Amino acid sequence: MGAMALLLSGCGLAAAPAEKKNTAPPAKGSVSGGKQMKIVVVTSSPHPKNESTSIYLAERFIEGAKSAGHEIFVFDAANEETHPCRGCDKCGMDGPCIFQDAIETKLMPKMLEADMLVLTTPLYYYGMSAQLKIVVDRFYSRTGKLNGKKSMLISTAYNSADWTFQALAAHYDTLVRYMNWTDAGQVLGVGCGSRSLAERSEFGEMARKIGANL
Repeated sequence: MGAMALLLSGCGLAAAPAEKKNTAPPAKGSVSGGKQMKIVVVTSSPHPKNESTSIYLAERFIEGAKSAGHEIFVFDAANEETHPCRGCDKCGMDGPCIFQDAIETKLMPKMLEADMLVLTTPLYYYGMSAQLKIVVDRFYSRTGKLNGKKSMLISTAYNSADWTFQALAAHYDTLVRYMNWTDAGQVLGVGCGSRSLAERSEFGEMARKIGANL
C-alpha cells in the first residue's frame, strides 16, 4: 500500500521509463509555411505563474514562437470568469453562447481568427484540468468554425510511469481527429513535480524549439 500511495502521489520517479509521446520539433517553417501565424495559448494552472510547471513550458513555447515572428494571445483559463457548457444548444453549434463570460468575449474571437491553438494543462487525475475542460467543452458553440486549425498539447505531471499521459494523450488525439486539426506537437513533461524540476528538465527546451520551428 505504501508503494501504491507513493506512485499515486506523483512521486513514483523510479517507475518504468516514461512512454515516448513527445514529438520532435517540426522542420523549420513546415507548420506555418513560412508565414506569420496567430497563435492562441490557453493555460489552465491554478498555481501562481512563477510556481506553475505547465505555464513554464507554455512560456518557453511562446518564447520560441515569438522569436519566429508569430503573434501570441494567452488566455488564463484558471483566473478568468468562465462557465461550463450547459448543453442547452441555444448556440446551435454556431454561436453565440448564452454566457457572455471571458470565453465568449475574450477568448472565442481570438480562437476564431487563430491559425493555431495550444492547450496547456497540469495533469490532474490523469486528465486535463477542470479549467481547461470548461474551455474545451465550450468549443461546441463554434464547432464548425474552429475546425481545420493547427494545434499543440503541453502538459506536466509529477509521475513518470509509462502510462502517465496515456489517457490525456488519447483525449487530445480524439479531439484533434474530431476537430480536423493538424497536430503540431505534444510536450508531455513527466517528472515535473516542482517548478525547479521542470526548469531543469529537457521539456522547456523542447517546447521552445517547437515554437521556434513553427
